[in-house]
Amino acid sequence: MSTRRRVGVAGAVVGAASAGVAAATLAKRYAVGRIRLRPDLEASEPFGEFRGRPVTLTTSDGVSIHAEVDGDEDAPLTVVLCHGYCLSLDSWHYQRRDLRENFRLVLWDQRCHGASARVEGVDCSIERLGQDLGLVIDELVPGPCVVVGHSMGGMTIMALAEQRPELFGDKIRGVSLISTTAGKLAEVTLGLPALLSKVVHLAVPSAVSVMRRGGTLVDRGREAGTDLSFLALRLLGFGDSKNVSPTLVDFVESMIRATPSRVIADFYPALMTHDKLTSLDVLNKVPTAIIVGERDWLTPLDHSRAIAAAVPTAELTTVPGTSHLVQLEQPDTVNEALRELLNRAEREDL
Repeated sequence: MSTRRRVGVAGAVVGAASAGVAAATLAKRYAVGRIRLRPDLEASEPFGEFRGRPVTLTTSDGVSIHAEVDGDEDAPLTVVLCHGYCLSLDSWHYQRRDLRENFRLVLWDQRCHGASARVEGVDCSIERLGQDLGLVIDELVPGPCVVVGHSMGGMTIMALAEQRPELFGDKIRGVSLISTTAGKLAEVTLGLPALLSKVVHLAVPSAVSVMRRGGTLVDRGREAGTDLSFLALRLLGFGDSKNVSPTLVDFVESMIRATPSRVIADFYPALMTHDKLTSLDVLNKVPTAIIVGERDWLTPLDHSRAIAAAVPTAELTTVPGTSHLVQLEQPDTVNEALRELLNRAEREDL
């Protein structure tokens, strides 16, 4: 093939590729634009603006943990809220808004997340998170409490149950596990065909390695946020994506974007190797509520069913049409289940 012809073919390929990228970009912007033009019932919701009395705790390995005490300080029952991976205590916005009038609340940022200190080389295991939760309860909960965990926060509760089972039934009078798993996350398909899911799982460790080595550079690309991240979160985090508030999606995306890539990479192996199914029997000692979105791709319904099978006294609530961020997508349903749990805990305390 002549040099002129090769250049022509290469130019055609580059031109076609450029046209394809441009078309995809325009389509993406068009899709996001249409979403943002729809009525947004949450546009005036004060996401991230609720604040309580700030407290800083120091763990046994020297990490500063940010916590907030909110609600009725004189309430006989405290609710301890443990957030998920890449989020912060602000992810409990609707639960804080609904429960703060009648209960004492303790919200905390898991190590390296939110306003808690970020320390390189720190222990990012689920076992360490369980110890952190124990510290939060020891220092900030004077009486009985109910612990609530979403995603990684649920795993944190499981680790505490394994480490300090004597707390359950005594200090801890109830547990809620929301959109979480007791293990086998590495087998989750994300709703993809088996072959494609396998490819994704093979590719993720390499991506995590890049995030760990070049975190600062990666974070620069994440700082402004993108239409792609908006659409991806809307698809994976929420079930009934047609009705989800763009303001809510932006709020969640801002929490994820505020989590450094190095932190995301450091916690990822702990999530994949988490296995606490055989440690859940202790939860039979207290009222337990398991809540999961019907369309959760990240911690699928089968994982909550497995937890329910290991804790036969638990109540399983499946929320139709919702995904992994069920406490934000359908807060009324989640809050109703939590209030029933809290009522049961209070009755058993009498």
